[in-house]
Amino acid sequence: MPRIIPIRELKNTNNIAEICRSTNEPVFVTKNGYGELVVMSMETYEEQLRRLEFYQELAISEKQFDEGKIKEARAALSELRAKYAL
Repeated sequence: MPRIIPIRELKNTNNIAEICRSTNEPVFVTKNGYGELVVMSMETYEEQLRRLEFYQELAISEKQFDEGKIKEARAALSELRAKYAL
């Protein structure tokens, strides 16, 4: 369940950091009742970046597949073996 706090609670940075580390989820910060910021641990941030990169690569692969830009696995492996003298 997402944690939502008002912006005035950002004064207690140690508490916010502990919440981020212990839940591995972002903390949503509001100002005047509206979303203003998102705070998260470095671990959570890096995981989000890895997930985003994976989805971007998947989208590229799906586009290449739809465009017919695919190779048989054996042919691709043969090309790699020849290229790297394996």
